[in-house]
Amino acid sequence: MKKYCLALDLVDDPDLIKEYTAWHERVWPEVLDNIRLSGVLNMEIYRYKTRLFMIMETEDLFSFERKEILDMSSSRVQEWERIMWKYQKEMPGAKQGEKWVLMEKIFSLTEIEEEH
Repeated sequence: MKKYCLALDLVDDPDLIKEYTAWHERVWPEVLDNIRLSGVLNMEIYRYKTRLFMIMETEDLFSFERKEILDMSSSRVQEWERIMWKYQKEMPGAKQGEKWVLMEKIFSLTEIEEEH
């Protein structure tokens, strides 16, 4: 299993943040199916003010390239992504049009303990 952590910023508007949260309480089944099909075993999103953190646990063969191909081939996922742009904004340093940015792991308690 692999684990990834990604970050994203939301538009700084309390009403939009409330709407965004509501969308994630009723994610479309096609979007959920596509996430699972791409090899994601579990996904959690946490929020601190306007900053989001996503933790993904994936199959060993998971790749972001394959996930992107699956996402692009689903009109329903594309519709979801267009709606989400109303609430999201690019992270500083993100590529043009890039939403979630991959974070670098700098510490793991279990890995440190295994070394000793």
